[in-house]
Amino acid sequence: MSKQSLQQKLKERGCEGHHPQVLILGAGRMCEPAVKYLSDGQFITRRLGNPNRHTIHVPVDVVLASLFLEDAEKVVEGIPNATAAQLDVSDGARLRDLISEANVVISLLPANCHIPVANACIELKKHLVTASYVSSEMALLDDKAKQADVARLCEMGLDPGIDHMMAMKMIDEAHARGGRVQSFVSYCGGLPAPTAANNPLGYKFSWNPSGAIKAGRNSAVYLYKGKTVEVAGEDLFASAVPLRLQNMPAFALERLPNRDSLSYGNLYGIDKEATTIFRATLRYEGFSEIMAVLGGLGFFNMDPLLPLNTANEPSSNLTYRAVLEHLLSQLPDIPTKFMTTSGANTVSTTWITKKLAGLSCCKNSSVALRAANCIRWLGLDSEENVPEACKKSAFDVLCHQMEQRLTYAPNEQDMVLLHHELEVVNDDGHICEQQTATLLELGETHDRDTELLLRPQSAMTRTVGLPVAIGAQLLLFEEVKSRGVLRPLCSEVYEPVLEILAALGIKLEEHLEKF
Repeated sequence: MSKQSLQQKLKERGCEGHHPQVLILGAGRMCEPAVKYLSDGQFITRRLGNPNRHTIHVPVDVVLASLFLEDAEKVVEGIPNATAAQLDVSDGARLRDLISEANVVISLLPANCHIPVANACIELKKHLVTASYVSSEMALLDDKAKQADVARLCEMGLDPGIDHMMAMKMIDEAHARGGRVQSFVSYCGGLPAPTAANNPLGYKFSWNPSGAIKAGRNSAVYLYKGKTVEVAGEDLFASAVPLRLQNMPAFALERLPNRDSLSYGNLYGIDKEATTIFRATLRYEGFSEIMAVLGGLGFFNMDPLLPLNTANEPSSNLTYRAVLEHLLSQLPDIPTKFMTTSGANTVSTTWITKKLAGLSCCKNSSVALRAANCIRWLGLDSEENVPEACKKSAFDVLCHQMEQRLTYAPNEQDMVLLHHELEVVNDDGHICEQQTATLLELGETHDRDTELLLRPQSAMTRTVGLPVAIGAQLLLFEEVKSRGVLRPLCSEVYEPVLEILAALGIKLEEHLEKF
């Protein structure tokens, strides 16, 4: 594609004489990579019969709209062709005004805000891109979107998003070679880089931990060698298994089943051929054992802390230690000699360890000791008062302390690790291929020598923000012809997106072994 042909497309879309415009809704961390990429105007293409990838420059105006104008202004500061706008999504008139000025809309709002945006985009005949799962409500808009000749391109982040694209690339290639997928296994994790995994859990949050902890309590189901395996939510952490990836032996990881793996058989078109379909979340080894103990102790309990709101423990004086002692008091008794104090009247590690060792989810004394050390490292044994907003439940207390202690320090890197494994059989049922694809992305850091990278982007923000921006670009320049509610499952989408991501430094390492 040449710049001239692109300009013709833009003319047809009513963009003659001015830059095309992309409207981004939301001002969270994921927005900045999208704003920067689109405003830069670089478009990498090998489409329309040209076998060679090349880059052309077509400036795009980006409007970033947020409930709080100052948040949007902070994101667009210093970025050319980008402006901030204030928007309350519940203000339908204002929402339609902003959408009417745009050629493509990206919604990085919470998933429950997408439907009014999607309806307004259909009404105004605008394409929409999101990083969220296709909800049942969004799926119902498929016919309306097709009638309006527009696309709702969803699941364009990391997971869901890049995971779909990697999977379909591998599966389509296997099918093209005449094979059948016998086993599909996928692992994905957002983790601290090894140098930043410097706490007992080996984990850090780049957002409120409440959602991440709740996700760790979801039930899961998957297919393994023809048998359906179900894992109850309360057993999820206990089901974690150590994992070593063959091409990354330095990483000590573990995997936890990730929700409903069975649905991906139908989604990827392998439900009639695969006997194993398994998707899992990655953490560093040991994370789940400690989390299981915290859950067994009662720190995932969302019930009110009524036993502590008494005359002996006034709510205004509720301490972290009081919450901990209350939870420990529910466990079997141990000899009182272990209930000693040290320093500023703090319960001892020995006492906590002995109590935790009695939990059924605690595998051995070593796990109990590591969990006790984690409890103390999080400050859950301190005499400090619990903030008023966190006194509702033990879960709120835990989330507050995790949010305070498990955050990234300046210039610490996060890491995204996505890994797929495919086992392919021939018509005789014999294994003929094994495929792997791995994506390892580290967050950016400040350049101490040149100071050019003043606002480094995390691996998670790049792997979510860039795919949605590329999706918007493909729709803007009509590189994607499909209409309706879409996922990035067809080559029309995944081929250019993966190619552009690779050009931006987010590359897949692929390996194919034939037998």
